[in-house]
Amino acid sequence: MFEFFFNPDGVAIIGATDSQLKGGFHLVRNALAGYRGRLYPVNPRYKDILGLPCYPDVQSIPGTIDMAVYFIPAKFLPDTIRACAAKGAKGIIIQSAGFSETGPEGRKLQEDSVAIARSLGVRLWGPNCMGYLDGHSRNVFSFMYTDKWTTLMKPGNVSLIVQSGMLSAGFLLMMMERGGMGFSKVCSIGNKCDVHETELLELLIDDPHTGVIACYLESIMDGRRFMELARATTKPVVVLKSGRSRSGANAAMSHTASLSGAAAVYDGAFRQAGVVQVFDMHELMDMARGFSKTDACTPGGGTAVMTFSGGAGIVTVDLLEDRGLDLAAVSPATMAEIKKVFPPWMEPAHPADLWPAVEQKGAARVYIPVAEAMLADPAVDSLIIETFAWAFGSTDYITEIGALKRKYRKPVAVWQVGSNPAYDQHRTAWEDAGLPVFEEISRCVAFLSEVKYHFGKKDALRISS
Repeated sequence: MFEFFFNPDGVAIIGATDSQLKGGFHLVRNALAGYRGRLYPVNPRYKDILGLPCYPDVQSIPGTIDMAVYFIPAKFLPDTIRACAAKGAKGIIIQSAGFSETGPEGRKLQEDSVAIARSLGVRLWGPNCMGYLDGHSRNVFSFMYTDKWTTLMKPGNVSLIVQSGMLSAGFLLMMMERGGMGFSKVCSIGNKCDVHETELLELLIDDPHTGVIACYLESIMDGRRFMELARATTKPVVVLKSGRSRSGANAAMSHTASLSGAAAVYDGAFRQAGVVQVFDMHELMDMARGFSKTDACTPGGGTAVMTFSGGAGIVTVDLLEDRGLDLAAVSPATMAEIKKVFPPWMEPAHPADLWPAVEQKGAARVYIPVAEAMLADPAVDSLIIETFAWAFGSTDYITEIGALKRKYRKPVAVWQVGSNPAYDQHRTAWEDAGLPVFEEISRCVAFLSEVKYHFGKKDALRISS
């Protein structure tokens, strides 16, 4: 499905240029950095661009192409579709604006273009979008004005569907700079005149490189099918649905000509389908990163808490209760194991305040045995680790805690405080070990709540089917 987009044999860049101030230049540069197939810049004003022969029009390209990237004024699209079809193209990614988002005239142009494309067997992606990036093939067909992706984009299991152009570019760059997860496919679909999120959701569910699917959507095409797919898959589907308010819906109409539905309808449908619904971009990023590192959970117990601060532990208990989650009723045997690392004068409690023990023995000799005791307890189905990043000591012990998480197959969320450079060093160590780090305790709790719901819902669906 969509091999001609994601694994094309021959690509034309229509609107290529040698000016670094224009998107047509970056389309060619980005494609050259990863794509290994035949690439054909098209612009009658140039003989060559970035060392490639440049063709005056699509008709002049030797041989056939699978795909074209369109980056010239909107009015030329109908003729371009015909020319691309004659060259064998099966798909066109339209990154130009000037279509339905501009009003009746642009809407008619978009509708006419779709009709022409369908009559010729050509699929249209966009318009008004940023194209896509593939973390595994390194195919990047996007006019992103930066080459930071070449070093920052790591292959991984998170795929994004984003109904916005510049938001997807800026947000993606922020996610890559933040680190902590790798990407499979990042799809910016804009006005989605033809290819839409439900088709891409189906593709990503079947994609072996994708384990988590995160979406920013202003509307949903074929909503019933979208919910059926989300309900049936074991992969987490995380959605930020904008346009929930009346003013937001009006803004969505002017942005990508998307007609948003009633928020209550979406909220109910998402919950029934097992979709993880979020409400801002950072939450979308946090949930995607967390799920990318969590492949198992058997809900039914409670959440254990290890902390360096009694106050933080109390806040955590309050937040667990707010979310309807139980603090784990850890066994006397577990408390006896924890007591072994505590100072003689201090009796352990739960949440387990570890700081006095850490001061005496160091983080490794306390956090590792306490984490194992907690994770081994049958009453514990998840764990929150609260920690302080400091420069006095190694991060080696974090790798061992990651191994314990994999051994016991229970989700773990980390809340960390501290200052740089220690903060970034410790955060990287935790996330390299497979443990997501969050900047707020409330986000740790929210994440574990969604993990328990997701795995509980999917287990129930498997049993019922």
